[in-house]
Amino acid sequence: MSAAPSVWINGELVATADAHLSPFDHGLTVGNGVFETMKVVTRPDGVPEAFALGRHLARLRRSAAGMGLPVELGDDQLRAAAHQVLAANTPGVGRLRITLTGGVGPLGSDRPAGPATVLLAVSGATPWPPTTAVSVVPWPRNEHSAVAGIKTTSYAENVVALQYAHDRGSSEALFANTAGDLCEGTGSNVFLAIDGRLTTPPLSSGCLAGITRELLLEVLDIDEVAHPLARLADADEVFLTSSTRDVHPVATIDGVAVPACPGPLTRAAAEAFAAIERRTVDP
Repeated sequence: MSAAPSVWINGELVATADAHLSPFDHGLTVGNGVFETMKVVTRPDGVPEAFALGRHLARLRRSAAGMGLPVELGDDQLRAAAHQVLAANTPGVGRLRITLTGGVGPLGSDRPAGPATVLLAVSGATPWPPTTAVSVVPWPRNEHSAVAGIKTTSYAENVVALQYAHDRGSSEALFANTAGDLCEGTGSNVFLAIDGRLTTPPLSSGCLAGITRELLLEVLDIDEVAHPLARLADADEVFLTSSTRDVHPVATIDGVAVPACPGPLTRAAAEAFAAIERRTVDP
């Protein structure tokens, strides 16, 4: 990344050191915001671009609607902002994040009256290892929550869960929901191969509608099935998906080895996703 990184904030590109948010911004005080994180890929002409930007912008708008946040910029404006911040920070950019908050508001949960804050920032990305370990956390996702399935900036639950996993040598934490069914990771969707079939929890489980998950469901024969958490022990293969992990095989769950890592269905999913990336950066 360049020596003087820049961010795009509320309509202008500024040096990171000169970027300022109000101490009363609702994203800071109460976590009233939504966001999207995208992997940055390089087009054949050498230009960096956010992968699946159109799908991420659509989900940003769905999340904002679920939070009651206005999105005052059109997709063309957000795309232009993404191109500006990527161009200003190459090389070395691995991910792009768009954050939308409620803007300046009261020190409480009442809605701000002013305009939203829009921030685009980039960072490098450390490659994931070929396989990973996960830990199941003791706290459930609430699939009945007002913000279930919304990608909000209120990530404290994920921070605690991920630290629980890290303390046990894992890179990701898995949640059940209040019904005791498998739900998702802190920043990933989970897939199981059982009896020769790929399955993943349905959105009704409370999981996020992941972009990588969405793309795989469009090109592969995958069942959306509500599995009791204990069904993890029956899986022949397990993998995670996210915008930075792509298809990431799971080697162990709570220290117990998964039978095949990666197995044939995991490899097929990885190949299918790689083929999507080769075809276009904005599927």
